[in-house]
Amino acid sequence: MKSVVVKLQNYIDKASETEKGIIEYLLKNPDSTVNSNIYQLSEKTFSSPSTIIRLCKKTGFKGYKELIHSLVYELAIRKSTEKERVKNINKEDSLENIVEKVTLKSISSLEKTEKLIDIKVLETCVSLLDKSRNICLFGVGASLLVAKDAHLKLLRINKSCYINDDFHAQLLQAQNMSKDDLAIIISYSGFTEEMIKCANIVKEIGAPIIAITRLEESPISRIADYRLLVPSTELVFREGAISSRIAQLNIIDILYTAFVNKHYDSNIQQFNRTHIQKPNLSFK
Repeated sequence: MKSVVVKLQNYIDKASETEKGIIEYLLKNPDSTVNSNIYQLSEKTFSSPSTIIRLCKKTGFKGYKELIHSLVYELAIRKSTEKERVKNINKEDSLENIVEKVTLKSISSLEKTEKLIDIKVLETCVSLLDKSRNICLFGVGASLLVAKDAHLKLLRINKSCYINDDFHAQLLQAQNMSKDDLAIIISYSGFTEEMIKCANIVKEIGAPIIAITRLEESPISRIADYRLLVPSTELVFREGAISSRIAQLNIIDILYTAFVNKHYDSNIQQFNRTHIQKPNLSFK
């Protein structure tokens, strides 16, 4: 699916004043937009139908109809995740109910993540992984666990990468980056103060930023150059990351596998070199 929100956010800095007016209206009034034809939208945004069509094409859509179709689909995902929040675990649940709810929530999160992936953005992210001198990973809390998973995977194929448990060390890591490096910032909410500080430092340096974050407007989403999105399946203030962590790990797996596949033969050889032989233990 082509995420309308992400594509408009990516383009807004390059947009003309008229285009910015259209984008701001679309982002603030998505429900109203899907019920408007191109002439009604042009009146609401003080623009012309031709300007709207050009904006659609500049942001990767064939025309207004495709943009609206994608926006309807995106809103449906948002609304379905809102309904799922009502199905959270409660104290009356039996063990059977807990097994079913947690499993179904994870499956649903993975299915929605697949639908949110923009193949062109993913392709660009894989290219950035390929050409970057170093990959610097950032995350705190549950997102740090996801960053560590990415770190271990990249080490397996001998790609230079860094992760630090301590936030102050992550700040230093950000300050030591160059334009030839790549930052991958993992933040489900997009509002984590520590990650915003790191992102702003990296942005000032001029290194590209990939954010793995939820499908909502946030400071991290605005700062990042590229966004790999996960659905908003959990409240920002929640007891613990469950389905969001599964979705973030899935994004890491997809990004890593696509990168490995780019240089398949050499990476297979590297897998053989880095394979750690386990002892052959037999139990009687």
